Amino acid sequence: MNYPEISIVIGSWGSYNSCNQRAIGSEWLNLADFESWEEIKEELTKQGFQLKGIDEELFIQDIDGIPSSGTNWDYVHPKDLFETLKESGVLDDTHKYDTMLAYLEVRSLGEFEENVRNHGDRWDDDIRLYKGYSWEDYGKEMFDCCSYQMEEHLQDFFDFEAYGRYMGDCAEEYSDGIIEILR
Repeated sequence: MNYPEISIVIGSWGSYNSCNQRAIGSEWLNLADFESWEEIKEELTKQGFQLKGIDEELFIQDIDGIPSSGTNWDYVHPKDLFETLKESGVLDDTHKYDTMLAYLEVRSLGEFEENVRNHGDRWDDDIRLYKGYSWEDYGKEMFDCCSYQMEEHLQDFFDFEAYGRYMGDCAEEYSDGIIEILR
């Protein structure tokens, strides 16, 4: 099975400030390859990190697979990110991963973390993705969901885009469609 790939480079403030060989950080780590933070610590130790010494203060030096706009990754501890992603289920489920990507386009990482803290792997129960939808498509969907009836020849005179925006009081546009966030 193809799992989502979220990879990070972990840096250490001690090595960064000392300009030693670990100043450029770890190798890329695909978070889906690890079951626990302890496994990541073991990998860092294999790569020469001194986690009980100069390398005890860790940070995310680079990240791939998560939108990075609006988040200062230097101040997100890699353990916190890993545990949030693990608990949310996004490392093992492509639908949850796609939902998280859309969510992070319209909300912050902090809001995502809070949602996961409060709801665990059910953080996305009240979130609907309308992938590939425009506001017009969403308006047509909402029109049908409300069981309204209109003869087909009259539909050309109805502004489904405006109706979609009106009905979408808990919906927002993201790069690949519409996302509804109901809580």
